[in-house]
Amino acid sequence: MTDATIASTATPNRSFLRSLRQSPKGMSGLVMIALMVGCAVFANWLAPHEHAVQVLDWRFAPTVWQDGGSTTNLLGGDNLGRDVLSRTIMGAQVSIQVALIVVSIALVVGTLLGAIAGFFGGIVDTIIMRIVDFQLAFPFLLLALIFMAVLGPGFATLVMALAFALWINFARVVRSETMRIRKLDFIDAATTMGVTRMQIIFTHVLPNVLPAVLVVATLDIALVIISEAALSFLGLGVQPPTASWGVMISEGRDFLYDQPWIVIAPGIAVLISAVGINLFGDFLRDYFDPRLERTRA
Repeated sequence: MTDATIASTATPNRSFLRSLRQSPKGMSGLVMIALMVGCAVFANWLAPHEHAVQVLDWRFAPTVWQDGGSTTNLLGGDNLGRDVLSRTIMGAQVSIQVALIVVSIALVVGTLLGAIAGFFGGIVDTIIMRIVDFQLAFPFLLLALIFMAVLGPGFATLVMALAFALWINFARVVRSETMRIRKLDFIDAATTMGVTRMQIIFTHVLPNVLPAVLVVATLDIALVIISEAALSFLGLGVQPPTASWGVMISEGRDFLYDQPWIVIAPGIAVLISAVGINLFGDFLRDYFDPRLERTRA
């Protein structure tokens, strides 16, 4: 590899990192995301207690800064005598798993269908986009609720329901980008050389729509985390005794006025995750937006 090739590869990386360091919202979002991911990855080591263990003496135990609190239960205990801090940390694993699986499925399906619709046009575009329009007629959570009401609650159903509701976000963005890209000169050159349409989509179109796809994926991760908590709160998502932020909020709502820490801890976890991902997603959108003028040296 020549020095020029190495320099051309390293320059965009340096430009991205420099832009990230100079962006308060980008850095703030990255720190929040790192905190959430760290809790999810190292949950088994960070959690001070087993999240499903019920200890009678821990029932409604106060937080460490309240009268009667102790370091045994830093964030107190819930109505069943389980450690709130341990369950909040373990809940990060559920949220990360659901978000990554859902967004990955929606990304693959939506990106492929959006690229096909935008590149081929005609009847193919009409069919795919009418399906998208049909789904857009239903609110996101309502569509997921209908899907789960038919198939029943559970982790697998939750993933399928959210992925089914989210793929249209990728399809719309990728279709728009593909329609712009297919008019460029290098697409005409590839067509003239006899490259098939599917080869052009995979080798030329998809790499060029990747920045837009990354932005949508980042923002949709926050949406999935909030939606998973909402569906679990309603009893249609992750089922007890699995630790989930939505389940914790649902179980603690009856004790909100007397023991608010049962709800506050998972609520803050959802807030930090959603805000951090949205901040970082906004930074990615600004960085990849070709209409913004910036100097990248």
